[in-house]
Amino acid sequence: MARKLIRRFLPHPAAVKDQRALRFLGDLLHDPNLFHLNRHSVSLAFFVGIFVAFLPMPFQMPVAAVIALWVRCNLPLAVALVWISNPLTMPVMFFATYQLGRWLLQTPPMNVSLEFSWHWLTNEFALIWKPLLAGSILSGLFFGGLGYITMQLFWRWQVAKSWQLRKLRRRQRREQNSDKGSHS
Repeated sequence: MARKLIRRFLPHPAAVKDQRALRFLGDLLHDPNLFHLNRHSVSLAFFVGIFVAFLPMPFQMPVAAVIALWVRCNLPLAVALVWISNPLTMPVMFFATYQLGRWLLQTPPMNVSLEFSWHWLTNEFALIWKPLLAGSILSGLFFGGLGYITMQLFWRWQVAKSWQLRKLRRRQRREQNSDKGSHS
């Protein structure tokens, strides 16, 4: 059941292999284990994708793909989960992770204007990178771990639910068969 639900939202392996951003992986993408849907692979993919989504860096998808290859988890799911950090959520995520890192490192708040330019990146980013990175890594580990545990529990719950339904159907069939036998 969990497998069917997840499969519905994942791209086909051929679509993943055709991604221009992942072509640098070459023949490594032909490993069928990278596309398996089982409890371990899916849970680990949730950890990898969510962790990388919290890293304040460009090209998160290839990074998630390389880590997914390294830990041998579901590659499409790990890459797709990186999109948790998108242009709409990124400012909120990175502001929160900066504040967390600032609190952890006990650094005073900085008055930094946010603009996307080379000048800003080379001058102003140097002031905030330590708290941003510390908060991002801690948040990535926490929320990635939460995603891993949630998927483990969800998968087990789905399996238990499936077994209960199977037992119920067997019991109903036995009762139907015994009712037919008593009426004859």
